[in-house]
Amino acid sequence: MFPRSRKTRVLVGLLAAAILLTAAALAVILSARNPGDLSNPDVAFQTAPTPKPSPKPTTEDFSWPVYGYDGARTHNYPLAQPLRPTKKVRWSLRGSVLLEFTPVADGDSLLLLKNNASLFALKRQTGAVYWKKKLGDLAASSPAYVDGIAYCTILVGTRGSNKGLIVAVDPKKQKILWSKKLASRTESSPFVREGVVYFGSENGTVYALRAKNGKVLWTYNAGGAVKGGLAYANGKLFFGDYDGTVHAISAKDGKAIWTSGGGGALGLGGGQFYATASVAFGRVYIGNTNSSVYSFSTSNGELAWRHGTGGYVYSSAAVADIPKLGPTVYIGSYDGNLYALNAKSGAVRWSKPTGGRISGGIEIIGDLVFYSTLEKKTAALSARSGRTIWSVPKGQFNPAISDGELLFVMGMTSMFAYETKSAGKLNSAPAPAK
Repeated sequence: MFPRSRKTRVLVGLLAAAILLTAAALAVILSARNPGDLSNPDVAFQTAPTPKPSPKPTTEDFSWPVYGYDGARTHNYPLAQPLRPTKKVRWSLRGSVLLEFTPVADGDSLLLLKNNASLFALKRQTGAVYWKKKLGDLAASSPAYVDGIAYCTILVGTRGSNKGLIVAVDPKKQKILWSKKLASRTESSPFVREGVVYFGSENGTVYALRAKNGKVLWTYNAGGAVKGGLAYANGKLFFGDYDGTVHAISAKDGKAIWTSGGGGALGLGGGQFYATASVAFGRVYIGNTNSSVYSFSTSNGELAWRHGTGGYVYSSAAVADIPKLGPTVYIGSYDGNLYALNAKSGAVRWSKPTGGRISGGIEIIGDLVFYSTLEKKTAALSARSGRTIWSVPKGQFNPAISDGELLFVMGMTSMFAYETKSAGKLNSAPAPAK
């Protein structure tokens, strides 16, 4: 080895420093893309009495009006007695078109919006189709079904266009009441409250329309595409966008109340919010493509906790106060696990390897937690322990809804009504909070 000159040593030192700085910068970038866990125990957490089922329900009382069951999108359907699905299929709706989202229901009807934008109206007990109508070219959402009227967001209105629609339909009268063209595509499952329809769109516009005629009452412009549905609680709408920001806005006039995130702010680590948010316990819960699940305060947007998984979190969370377990958030990940997280702290209560990637939302039905994997499997786990109770080799995205008597499971292109051991003894939940 020849001795280095002083100049050479200086250059080598500068090069080494530059390499270290580059490595440090790369580490920061990778950390932002795959952020670690955070927890802020000082963020307020509210508990409330567990909702109780109706004392004497009837079939006509049943309602599952929106994606996620209620306005807060808790994906939690409480039952008077445990639901135990069997492998017996009472009826099925067979087809060849992709089924990405679950149906909605009111009284004796189910409404299913297929991915080719065809709306099917069925009798819930028999599966008989009494009306169907093609509303556009492409859809990827659940309708809202309120007071006998269905409101459907259409991703692509006309083939080859980049614009969507919102359509109001009366399935009993078998007619379209109104239809409104939008400036961009939309796959945001709508929510209806007090005569107003709320949903987001891909150009970042959030809409409030008069349910009676589709008149625009107000709009709000987010920084990125709003793919998921809007969750509602206490006069506020909550949602995430593709800019990595979570928003809370007034349902009355669309004015911003708070925003959290955007890039790497507040330790969010960037990423995109595709999932529909869920609201419970004074918190907003939402997954992100940066592999993390987040909890924010509903009052001011303060980050309460972040829990990292091993893959994208497209899944929408289910949230409930589980007897002998406590307030819990259930959410799936592309890492193949279903997580049961402490709703207050984000700590793992249990996790379950599912054998496949979870893309769709999670549903709590009674004391069971339902999920589907992209590898065509739908299963039910004990909400308290994660033990597998039931599974079928069907499904891909959002798993199922139930009226407490039948379990309506989404296959890849067909829907199946499975009987349960409590068939004939209708388990019913209270009407979803509005």
